[in-house]
Amino acid sequence: MTVRRSLRSRLTWSLVAYGLLLSLAVMVHGLVVNEHAEALVWKSLLEAEFDHFLARSADPGYRWIDTDTLALYEAPARPLPPELAALGPGVHDEVDLAGGKHVLMVRDLAGRRLALALDITDLERRERELGMSMLASALLVALLLGLFAAWGAGRLVGPLADVAGQIARLRPGRAESRVTVPDAATSEIEVIAEAVNGYLARNAEFVERERAFIDSASHELRTPISVIGGAAELALAQPGVPAKALEKLQRIHRTTRDMEQLVSLLLVLAKEPARLAHANDHIALGELMPEIVEDHRPMAGAKGLQLDLAVGRPCELLAPAPVVQAAIGNLLRNAVENSGDGVIHVRLLPGAVVEIADPGQGMSPEEISAVYARAARGGGRDGGGIGLDLITRLCAHLGWGLVIESRPGEGTTARLDLGASRVPSGAV
Repeated sequence: MTVRRSLRSRLTWSLVAYGLLLSLAVMVHGLVVNEHAEALVWKSLLEAEFDHFLARSADPGYRWIDTDTLALYEAPARPLPPELAALGPGVHDEVDLAGGKHVLMVRDLAGRRLALALDITDLERRERELGMSMLASALLVALLLGLFAAWGAGRLVGPLADVAGQIARLRPGRAESRVTVPDAATSEIEVIAEAVNGYLARNAEFVERERAFIDSASHELRTPISVIGGAAELALAQPGVPAKALEKLQRIHRTTRDMEQLVSLLLVLAKEPARLAHANDHIALGELMPEIVEDHRPMAGAKGLQLDLAVGRPCELLAPAPVVQAAIGNLLRNAVENSGDGVIHVRLLPGAVVEIADPGQGMSPEEISAVYARAARGGGRDGGGIGLDLITRLCAHLGWGLVIESRPGEGTTARLDLGASRVPSGAV
């Protein structure tokens, strides 16, 4: 996961880096100018001293006397040290001589070599001290600039952080959700806030239309299905119904029941999990599972299958009863439809986990991955009824878990984990 720095820290470090680079540029420029100025000063000073010496040398009684900082080297009376003898004519800066730093000007006159040496040891020390002072000043300026930049960036970014915090706390779908603009905000932040508020208003309208549609569909879809189902049950109860009509009525009754389950699942998927709380039921899972298994025994018997049910410790759920029944029932139905003969084992495991193992042909890892991929894309199954992809989406919506394990030719095991809806032991 990428760790992103805050805008405040970016602004602060950018200004500090800019201040350091600017100070470094000024120092480098100052050093370059200083070196050129020194070279001109040393050349001018030593040339003047040379000219003065040569002018006075015409007087037979004149003798050069060294000072504390200026010395004359003239062969053979006082030749340059061997390590400096190879220096050519001209000015030579920062030459090590007699334990200190010197500037030398060397001239060749009438077959003799003269050299004036100016001691700049003390000047070099002062120059280093000045450089350290400039460096300390630059660091101090950078520190002060960093503090000022942090303060300024805080004042600049504060309103933006406030708006970002408000956006993070928003609950889309509520008409009263809005972003307020701080007094210190800039015009750009105001534009952002107005755009977010506009989006919230449109989203609230959309959610309200969706809720109205879901509430209406919940009644308008279920009512005709219930009427059809009830009429089919009454017709099936009449004596003397012809065999062909009885077969059609049974098909209508099964299809109506499937439609009721499908509508229930689709309406659950269309609602927010928080809105489903008022529709939850207390479900004794150990009592519900035998009913589901008994409903599927005729279908299993028609294919030569046996259903083996094992219910462990009692378990209670707080969830929509039709949805739980539809989820378990459709997993069992899929197991029956994809098995030839043998035994389908239905187990209620600890932790509200329903396990259904069939002796069918099984699925390859690629086929199992395709089921999850279709559920992630919201795709449907090719055949009729309720497929694994829809059940997978339902589980993700309610916090349940669905794991499918299968090997080609060895059958499929589906584990439906309803633990997220389990009522803790001792809870009322």
